[in-house]
Amino acid sequence: AGELPFAVVSAEQVLLARAQGVPVVYVTAWYQDFPVAVVAKADSGIETPADLVGRRVGLPGLFGANYVGLRAMLSAAGVAEADLTLDSIGFNQVAALAADQEDAVVGYQTNEPIQLRAQGYEVTVLPVADYVSLAANGLIASEMVIAEDPEFVAGFVEAFLRGLEDTLADPDEAYEVSKRYVDTLAEADEAVQKEVLAASLDFWRAERLGFSQPAAWDNMQAVLLEMGLLAGPLDLDAAYTNEFVP
Repeated sequence: AGELPFAVVSAEQVLLARAQGVPVVYVTAWYQDFPVAVVAKADSGIETPADLVGRRVGLPGLFGANYVGLRAMLSAAGVAEADLTLDSIGFNQVAALAADQEDAVVGYQTNEPIQLRAQGYEVTVLPVADYVSLAANGLIASEMVIAEDPEFVAGFVEAFLRGLEDTLADPDEAYEVSKRYVDTLAEADEAVQKEVLAASLDFWRAERLGFSQPAAWDNMQAVLLEMGLLAGPLDLDAAYTNEFVP
C-alpha cells in the first residue's frame, strides 16, 4: 500500500499492520473460508485436533496464516499449543510429512494435501474452516487511496471480481490465460495444478463475491488477542469495508 495502490494479503496481516499504525484497509474478500488445514497421513490416527496432543506438528514458522489458523483450530477444540510440539520447518511441509519427520503439518488445504496425494500418499485433512470462521485472503488498499480516489478503488475491485467470476465460470480458460503470466506454469504438472485450482474454486465461491463476513473478522481479532499478537481490540469497521463490493 506504499508504492503499489493494492496488494493481496491474508486478513490477520491487516489487523497486525493496523496495530502498528499502518493505514491499510481490506476492500474485498477473495477467499470466503480460511484455507489453512492440518494434514496427516491417513494411518497416523490423527482424525481430530485432540489427536494432535503429544504429536510433532510442522509448519513454516510461528508466524503467518498457517500459525494463526492452527491456533484458531486448537482454541476452538479446547487444545493448548503447549500440548503438542511445533517445529518450524519452512515451506517444506510436503517433504517433511512424506519422510515422516513430522506427525502432521500445517499448510493450505488447496496445496499440500493435493501434492501429497499426487505422490501416492493417503492423507487426512483437518480444515480450520470446519472449526472456526475466520476472515481470509483478500485485497487491501491504503486509506489515502480510498480517501483521494474512491472511484479508482471501486473500479479496481470490480475488475478483480470480474476476473474471479470469469475464473469460476471457466477455470480451464483461466488456467490457459495464467500461463502467460506465471513463468513456471507451462512446465508444471498440469493435472496437479488443475486440482489445486479446482480446490481453490470452492474457497472463492459466494452468493456475493468479495463480501466480508463481520463475524469472521470478529473471530480473527479474538484469535490474535488470545495469542497476544494484539495488545488490545481494534476498530474493525476501519480495518475492512464492503462499500466497494458490488
